[in-house]
Amino acid sequence: MVYIEINYKGNDIVSFKVKGHTGFAPRGEDIYCAGVSAVAQTILLGLLKNLKTKVKYHIKEGWLECVIPEGIDRDEMDKAQIILSTMEAGMRSMQEAYGEFIKLEVRRS
Repeated sequence: MVYIEINYKGNDIVSFKVKGHTGFAPRGEDIYCAGVSAVAQTILLGLLKNLKTKVKYHIKEGWLECVIPEGIDRDEMDKAQIILSTMEAGMRSMQEAYGEFIKLEVRRS
């Protein structure tokens, strides 16, 4: 199972985490894992390319975590939200279609 966690603070997405493998097929052949991974990595690249403030991230086998630093200005946060809300929509759509392999959890504080 791939677990996706999206964390909000107020109305803003402030971090996300993707971990695990779906188990649908062997590594390297798993289309569901590949789909989730492609979305998560593309979102990270979008944040890194389009924000002046560098996001904090960590990637390893079966794990990607990204955190928007505290204290960024509102304009930067608004840009980040456009990118991050696109990710949430994509991940939500994949969970709806392939819920036996993908679990999305949204946390609000």
